[in-house]
Amino acid sequence: MYRARDQVANEEYVETIDRVCDALDLSERAHSRATDVFLSNVPDDDRSKRAVLAASVYVGALVAGDRRSQSAVAEATDVSRLTVQQRWKDLLEETGFDAPEW
Repeated sequence: MYRARDQVANEEYVETIDRVCDALDLSERAHSRATDVFLSNVPDDDRSKRAVLAASVYVGALVAGDRRSQSAVAEATDVSRLTVQQRWKDLLEETGFDAPEW
């Protein structure tokens, strides 16, 4: 879980999540999950925040049943698809969910 201070300190990224979720037409549940996952896993390194943001949106959508492709999430967050691919499973498991076995 995260502290309110984390949300304030990362307001720019939370606003980006808002814009990305709107652009991807994600449900409020997916949006909320994406924000929670991001704020619970905010890295110290600013360079990594965009990657965690993208993976968080993908995880939020997946958990909420609003699946979007890794490519769509990557494009909306301005990262590579490989970035999303490499990070989403760890974030999913860190939040207490099991990765699907497609």
